[in-house]
Amino acid sequence: MFPILQTERFLLREIVQEDRNRVFEGLSNPEVIKYYGVSYSTLEATQLQMEWFKDLFQNSRGIWWGICEPAKPQLLLGACGFNSWTQEHKRAELGYWLLPDYWRKGIMKECLPVIIRHAFLTMKIHRIEAMVETENENSMKLLESLRFQREGTLQDYEVKNGRFISLHYYARLGGAITP
Repeated sequence: MFPILQTERFLLREIVQEDRNRVFEGLSNPEVIKYYGVSYSTLEATQLQMEWFKDLFQNSRGIWWGICEPAKPQLLLGACGFNSWTQEHKRAELGYWLLPDYWRKGIMKECLPVIIRHAFLTMKIHRIEAMVETENENSMKLLESLRFQREGTLQDYEVKNGRFISLHYYARLGGAITP
């Protein structure tokens, strides 16, 4: 059963097929995908992402939540969660995105501690990792405010838009579960 989580202002729920338009709106928006590793140019292509969300949970390889307001549970604001979950090594990779209308409202700062706590206590994850493009100052500040430590930089790690990009590598260990 998919775990529904709540914060003071937000509901974190399963991402369902009815969210496809909002997922496409986010993952085709140049502002959102500027520092995000996945993008889609058509609504139809976004179906791959919808299947990915479902497959992660069904096959215990991760979990992503849709972020919405309790009064409007059908209106997706963004998403956050874990992928690359390696149960043997008790680690997973954190990811997140929001539609630009909801930026700078403290949404991720409120939602990420709840899923981090879920990862440490329920999923029994010991290490949460996050990779951030070196130019993404806001994401780095967010992770650091959540007590993630930068462990290093992966130089020229990926090719994006025809050029090499470097990624900062962050991690937080489960010994400190209080966000």
